[in-house]
Amino acid sequence: MSSTPNAVPLSERFRGLAREVVKFGAVGGAGVLVNFGVFNLLRSTTDLQTVRANVIAIVVAIITNYVGFRYFTYRDRDLGSRRREMLLFVLFSGIGMVIESGVLYVGTYGFGFDSSLANNVFKFFGMGVATVFRFWSYRTWVFKALPTPAAHSLVVEQRDGHEAPTAPRTPEPAAKQG
Repeated sequence: MSSTPNAVPLSERFRGLAREVVKFGAVGGAGVLVNFGVFNLLRSTTDLQTVRANVIAIVVAIITNYVGFRYFTYRDRDLGSRRREMLLFVLFSGIGMVIESGVLYVGTYGFGFDSSLANNVFKFFGMGVATVFRFWSYRTWVFKALPTPAAHSLVVEQRDGHEAPTAPRTPEPAAKQG
């Protein structure tokens, strides 16, 4: 029979996920403010088309979010390859940008809703869908969790290919009678 490390209780895993969601939400909330702020600033001060203004706003928010995720939400995660991490972050952020901009495009040009309010409603909806995708992809692929340290006996067992010897149990002292 092989030994296994103690499993983390479900309640502790849930608390850890809840903390991660709150931190992700805090950074994401700042990104939402940046995204909407830049988008509405561009829409009100330039002649950029809706989706182009959206792409610029998302790029600014992506930069803001990377800094927040790397140094706040996922600061305890693997720091192995920054180049790989940044490449995957940009890739998944780009997919999120396509999702968000696609929803905005359909609402603006497909349904013909091109008012400031309608643009913001479709942008908000697209951002929500993209956020679910980003949360999953960032935590799964970009900011990978560090492996939990294995118990010494498990490491020896895996290295040697057989079960590690266990230490002999010392007998408990007899209860005093008296």
